[in-house]
Amino acid sequence: MTSQRALGILQLERGVISGAQPPKSPLGSMLNPDTFSFPTIGETVAGAWVENVVRGDPALERAFIAAARRLVHRGAVAISSTCGFSIRHQPAIASSVNVPVLTSSLLLLPTLLRQLPRGAKIAVLTYDSTHCGQELLGIDDPDERARIVIGGIEGGKYWHDELKRPPPPTDVTAVETEVAACVARLRAAHPEIALILFECAAFPIVAPAIRRVAQLPVYDITNLCRMTMASIA
Repeated sequence: MTSQRALGILQLERGVISGAQPPKSPLGSMLNPDTFSFPTIGETVAGAWVENVVRGDPALERAFIAAARRLVHRGAVAISSTCGFSIRHQPAIASSVNVPVLTSSLLLLPTLLRQLPRGAKIAVLTYDSTHCGQELLGIDDPDERARIVIGGIEGGKYWHDELKRPPPPTDVTAVETEVAACVARLRAAHPEIALILFECAAFPIVAPAIRRVAQLPVYDITNLCRMTMASIA
């Protein structure tokens, strides 16, 4: 077990050959230990690949629970994940361990909506908008759901790269270009957008750039992780 309080991270399969050293992830990534000022430990969720986590495979639930329990056994004081679509398994994971579980930045939506005036909207930027349905948002009120607009980068370079086994090193420039273009499309269609939330746990690597370009608040999973870890004694 780790001697320091650590954030446990549920990691998807990457297809890296056993014994091979995976490429270092960019700063801001959940997979880069330098992203946080506290220790992180990871456990791979067996059988959880990008494609079946994004589309929602209920058969993965036991593997998520097992990996979460391994993290707690190793000393994790809170648990997050490398994919916001893991929120489908949030209730089951949270019920199986005795530490805070924050599988996705989408958990922030109810709070973020209350920060804004009633006429303002939130843009949710996702890896794949075709699988990011209303059921993942955790918002029951239809009037509140109408304040959330969803845009994705499906079909782009990063989307294709992440489906490879193993995926190539993250092309930060491509991610920034694709996310910025998605933000621009959403804002053209919805000028009421006052805040951006990144569903995708890879997008924090470009959060500073998007804040500069959009001149709007940008929230992501790393914000939720830092807040949670700061609250734990």
